[in-house]
Amino acid sequence: MAISEPDRGPVEVRTVGQTRTVVPAGIVDPVASARAELKAALAAIEIKGNLPRRVEQASQRGIRRARAFAQRNPVGAAAVVAGAAATVGAVVWAIARAMSR
Repeated sequence: MAISEPDRGPVEVRTVGQTRTVVPAGIVDPVASARAELKAALAAIEIKGNLPRRVEQASQRGIRRARAFAQRNPVGAAAVVAGAAATVGAVVWAIARAMSR
């Protein structure tokens, strides 16, 4: 399957199992093709293995979704905040009570 990327021109997507690597199209030299495939695989591993970056992106997505929900449904958002506060309070109370016995 060939797709186009703005900075690299046409590239070929090779699927191996469920792993997808993006390799520039038109490479006929097997060594150059292997190098391009290795480079793409290492880039995919770096993206997947960079846990702090993935956590930051997930938290930013969650913040955007929460803000959108609060704008669409302010009463529901207030109820969610009140419920979360009540839950945290109940957990703290249960821990304090258990520790005092």
